Amino acid sequence: MTAKNRSTGKNNNAKRNTNEQDMSRSALRRQREREHRYQSILKSAATLFASEGYHKASMENIADMSEMSVGALYFYFKNKEALLIELIDEIGQLVRKTLGREFKKHGSTLEGFKRAGYAFFEDFCTNNPEKVAILLRESVGNGPEVEKCRKEISDKLTGDVKEALLAVCENQGIRFKSKFAAEVITVSILGIYERVAYQYMFWRDMSDDLKPIGRDAVEFILGGIENLFTENGSCT
Repeated sequence: MTAKNRSTGKNNNAKRNTNEQDMSRSALRRQREREHRYQSILKSAATLFASEGYHKASMENIADMSEMSVGALYFYFKNKEALLIELIDEIGQLVRKTLGREFKKHGSTLEGFKRAGYAFFEDFCTNNPEKVAILLRESVGNGPEVEKCRKEISDKLTGDVKEALLAVCENQGIRFKSKFAAEVITVSILGIYERVAYQYMFWRDMSDDLKPIGRDAVEFILGGIENLFTENGSCT
């Protein structure tokens, strides 16, 4: 190969590398733009579902708030139900992350369990009223696919709480009085959290008082948990 050919080959390779880099940057930019539009849609849908209600909010309103065409909106979500399902799933994961983080921070103890309860009311509920409205109010009674998503989140939360209770048992060398106690208290905890949040955030509009209200609820729950423990033995 002559020096001229080698030079031409290097130039071609350099151009090819430059083109590939440009394409890569362009692809990354498009990906970021798609992600931005996707998150903008979810944010707009959450705002409208929480303020107007799921049934009143329309895809046209969501598209308008997201500053895009209705056709572009349908490119990302096939219908309003798909939007609601995605929001429920994301919100459910946020609840799990919030509670799990606090429990792990304080170890497998009742103190960690208490702090996780506080975090639900003082962190998740207080800082995310729109998300609470969607999870507890707008997700109810909206078809089998939405109900399936709600059940999946509920099952995961139930599993998380039950696992945390059993970890407390193991860590403290205690056990529950009956084989059903861990699951019964888990279902009761989630039911109380949901009802207290709904009662004071939506029915009575007492969100500003949610911290002391939530703490009362958590203390009540802890008393019930301790009453179901025996003093010795391993968990059942």
